[in-house]
Amino acid sequence: MNQYRVGIAGFGAIGQAVARALDAGVPGLTLAAVAIRDPQRPPAATWQGAAPAWTTLSGLADLCDVVVECAPAAVFRELSEPVLRAGKKLVVLSSGALLRNDDLIELAAAHGGQIIVPSGAILGLDALTAAAEGTIHSVTMITRKPPRGLLGAPYLETHGIDVAAITEPTRIFRGTPREAAIGFPANLNVAVSVSLAGIGPERTTLEIWADPGVTRNIHRVEVDSDSATFSMEIQNIPSENPKTGRITAQSVVAALRKLTGALRVGT
Repeated sequence: MNQYRVGIAGFGAIGQAVARALDAGVPGLTLAAVAIRDPQRPPAATWQGAAPAWTTLSGLADLCDVVVECAPAAVFRELSEPVLRAGKKLVVLSSGALLRNDDLIELAAAHGGQIIVPSGAILGLDALTAAAEGTIHSVTMITRKPPRGLLGAPYLETHGIDVAAITEPTRIFRGTPREAAIGFPANLNVAVSVSLAGIGPERTTLEIWADPGVTRNIHRVEVDSDSATFSMEIQNIPSENPKTGRITAQSVVAALRKLTGALRVGT
């Protein structure tokens, strides 16, 4: 069995959940390092196994074989470039940031690195990637979130939308995932992942609804292709961070398990 040293960039809700799972034990994987803003002042944490090294973003490439990106999108390139240049694997959650730095895909190819985009808080990426081997005619994604889960999005500030004042389901955006990646950088990475799996960020249609009647983040994807017509819906329970579903961290752990597992299920 291959053995991988895993590093985590960021120690927020997702980073902590992934760290706990690795610390509890995943065959073939070792939690080697965690990158935080000030490694000299690590947060209090209790470990079942050996404590990971606390380091900077740039320090992860030397300490790890696989790096999980759980950091703010603003530091995406600072983290990603040394990891991929070193020929390591990078698990990306900020797929919107990847869209804005897509030259990193060529960098990974040139140095033998690999960018892995897990399913995160969406479903059906395996079906989409399979359909993309043929011809996909259309992909439409409709997202509904509690208004507080959209707070702070640049698109809202630019267009003067006060989601706190919304009292009924309201469509606040219709466009492409590429546009959403700019206007909602902390909210709609799932839409970018859907577009990357299917027909791309320009041809995919995305609607975002602020809905005070829901308590979960709801994503519905409708696909029409020459091999199948299908629709999928997921209702995510928020994590400690209302902008992120609890299943996101579990998706990362599942993707990491596939690196060493004797059995892989799904495309």
